[in-house]
Amino acid sequence: MFDLRAATHDDIARAAACAEEAYRPYISRMGKRPAPMDADFAAHHRNGELEIIEWKDASEGSGKAAWAGYAVTILTPNTLFIDNIALLDAFRGRGIARMLFEALTVRARSHGCVALELYTNAKMTENLALYPRLGFRETDRRVENGFDRVFFQKDVGEGSDDGQ
Repeated sequence: MFDLRAATHDDIARAAACAEEAYRPYISRMGKRPAPMDADFAAHHRNGELEIIEWKDASEGSGKAAWAGYAVTILTPNTLFIDNIALLDAFRGRGIARMLFEALTVRARSHGCVALELYTNAKMTENLALYPRLGFRETDRRVENGFDRVFFQKDVGEGSDDGQ
């Protein structure tokens, strides 16, 4: 089971360490540190944008949720912008990303948003394959701050056909 909770001050350093672990494999591919590795998690926390992803394995009887990763989201008048998501390596492959995006879709709708928006780096080919499977469509490609970014959007407004 997966849950999102508001980050506490104690989560800031863990989020930074999670970003280091999750994005480290992309350094050689990109030729530099991915932007999330240098994110200002303290500012995201202060702004209420940093949330913690917790996972409770149904097969374990402990009942305690494990710190699995984080999400940074920014609510705008019409969209929920997904700034950054990372999972610790031990929690990959459990379907957490799919569940997270479903929850964010519900959240966006509840706030009257018409879309989820995000971007990824063009060298993060796994994301380029994942996001369309989750209902996103590519909307733009451009270089920003020295990063080759690919922008995606998922319509979530009333009447959108996103399988939800």
